[in-house]
Amino acid sequence: AIGTSDGRETPLRSDSRAREMDDAALEKALLLAVSAGDVESDAFASANGADHKKVVGLIKSLESSELVRSAARDHSALKLAAEAETYLTRGTPEAQAFAAVPPGAGVPLADFKKLDKTTSDIGFKQAMQQKWLAMEKGEVPMVVRKAEAVEDTARKYLAAINAGDVASVPPKELDALVKKRKLVKQETWKTFTIGKGAKFALERKKAAADLTKEMLQDGSWRDAEFKQYNLVPGAGAPPNGGCVHPLLKVRQQFREIFLQMGFAEMPTNNFVESGFWNFDTLIQPQMHPARDAHDTFFMKTPAFANRAPEDYVQRVRAMHETGGSGSIGHQYSWKRSEADKNILRTHTTAVSARCLHKLAQDGFRPAKFFSIDRVFRNEAVDRTHLAEFHQVEGVICDVGLTLGDLIGVLYQFFARLGMTQLRFKPAFNPYTEPSMEIFAYHPMLKKWVEVGNSGMFRPEMLIPMGLPEDVNVIAWGLSLERPTMIMYGIDNIRDLFGSKMQMSSVKNNPVCRLGMIEQRETVKATE
Repeated sequence: AIGTSDGRETPLRSDSRAREMDDAALEKALLLAVSAGDVESDAFASANGADHKKVVGLIKSLESSELVRSAARDHSALKLAAEAETYLTRGTPEAQAFAAVPPGAGVPLADFKKLDKTTSDIGFKQAMQQKWLAMEKGEVPMVVRKAEAVEDTARKYLAAINAGDVASVPPKELDALVKKRKLVKQETWKTFTIGKGAKFALERKKAAADLTKEMLQDGSWRDAEFKQYNLVPGAGAPPNGGCVHPLLKVRQQFREIFLQMGFAEMPTNNFVESGFWNFDTLIQPQMHPARDAHDTFFMKTPAFANRAPEDYVQRVRAMHETGGSGSIGHQYSWKRSEADKNILRTHTTAVSARCLHKLAQDGFRPAKFFSIDRVFRNEAVDRTHLAEFHQVEGVICDVGLTLGDLIGVLYQFFARLGMTQLRFKPAFNPYTEPSMEIFAYHPMLKKWVEVGNSGMFRPEMLIPMGLPEDVNVIAWGLSLERPTMIMYGIDNIRDLFGSKMQMSSVKNNPVCRLGMIEQRETVKATE
């Protein structure tokens, strides 16, 4: 029987053969016990052979229906660690170490170290601290006793704690056993005092969640109890939602601008390229510094791969070695092994080369392509450079295109980014001629900044692909990170991309306003 708060006893199964009840029987027994007075959860669990955690779960469930109420009580006690329990019979390590050293001359250190580690290491250190043992140096180091007899006080204190007599242990010794030696641990747990709730009953009625057809037919809905609906405005947990990274916001706006201008997106899902597509198709010589390991990441496995058509490979080879169509080439011995090396692509122009080659093979037609994706460079990481970044690239292929067409398209493109004042500076690129660096007056920074690079692809690159000789290709490119950093006021690229970026900046960054300028401003800039 369980004693209640008013002194009465409630009959419950308490014999040694009591087995764990099923949920329904346990709930019924608990409600019956509570009907006679307050009940302690640990005593109830013990009397019914039930796990206390299961009883606690049942209490919480009944509380949600207001059948019972409960008050938690915190408990704590000191318990011996498993290691300390062995010391009650064998003695502590320091006592074992003392016992292992005979009186008088002692024992050689080498022989002492052959004992188990608990005795020879932990026990020896503790015994030396208490000045029970010492080590005498000499030709043969010896472990000797420094005391005639010792009292294993730590074992005595462990026995007192195990018996529940914690008060007899001095506070300093107790603190050492708990914090320093970790032979004693503090265990905490909760029990609950259970009483009648506002809607107490000896049996819980399951509330119906829905009004069913059967209830309407037999009329049982009149006496049924229904679950309450939560119709309070704003009640409940707010729904979780994802947040878009600033880099992805700017990327989407760039993509929208290209699509508005009639460009088609190129497939950029291959981060690994062969040196052939990344360098050789662009007529970049194999001895160029950009192809060295200090600028490019080379793959170890697989180290080589090149699925380019063999006839195209041979035309590219000939253009490198001897030239053609007015070009003398680079005048060197081109190596297939160098072209077949796998690398992490250093620019998305490798993707442009693939698309232009496919366009030539499928039958030329005027086309406009763009790509926005990740590229990799073996560069030192600093506040403005990472080993990986995103490149934005636009390509237009048509008959008779000129440098004037390129400048006109650049005005249209950058005007949609809010930069209507452009300047151009002659530059050198291995695969474009002529080439231009693009500068723009940035309205947010109030100064001229370099915003990209551009040029016309060289005939040496286009002719091996099979494009007609009167077809020209204009192209330009820029990074995605730089405009994003300017727009969101970030001065260190590692705060934008990587492990140092704060999640709060992802959640709270404003809308990207690139491409949201008036159409008349675009027309005016183009004029």
